[in-house]
Amino acid sequence: MIAQRPSPNHDARPAGRMIDMLVLHYTGMRNAEEALRRLCDPAAKVSAHYLIDEDGAISALVPEGRRAWHAGLSCWAGHSDINGRAIGIELANPGHEFGYRAFPPRQMDALIELCLDILARHPIPGHHVLGHADVAPARKQDPGELFDWASLAAAGIGLWPRPVAGAMDGDLAQFGYDVPGAGARACAAAFQRHWRPEKVDGVMDDECMGLLTGLLDQIS
Repeated sequence: MIAQRPSPNHDARPAGRMIDMLVLHYTGMRNAEEALRRLCDPAAKVSAHYLIDEDGAISALVPEGRRAWHAGLSCWAGHSDINGRAIGIELANPGHEFGYRAFPPRQMDALIELCLDILARHPIPGHHVLGHADVAPARKQDPGELFDWASLAAAGIGLWPRPVAGAMDGDLAQFGYDVPGAGARACAAAFQRHWRPEKVDGVMDDECMGLLTGLLDQIS
């Protein structure tokens, strides 16, 4: 069951704009109730469509047809109005500032169920299921290197790379990262948090390039 916690922080999506992105965040606050208060505070001017607590409880804040204010200054594949085309989901987690930790199974199970419902309503391709760090790599780290992207991909939500040995074609901008705006190192670190979390150093080494090539093969 989804609880209704309406936020006033939203506006109209651009006319005719399809919802074709799903952006995942962590709250970066001490608990879910504190995050809900902020996301529903008109003075804060931030929101998301949904928030999922660590126990799996889901709160709906903004109707999917409206533009929630979650991505901020961001860009993907040349598109800068990410809020206008995305659904945003916040995951309760203290984040890197307050004691970052893994996302519990009940929270992940609830997220997978919610994402599958969203994907049944909206034509969101796998390479448009992203973290906040992917669309704002110079500013954000969330949901971070402890988030289990592989489990989402196994459930049919987003992509997981099939590495290609010895193939070094393509670059991060070709996949969608805002390399000119955010810088190559920040984009590489965001890529690693999502697809090679064991080592986040901002360097696209041979392993990362093989993973990137495998991802590009899936969207070509």
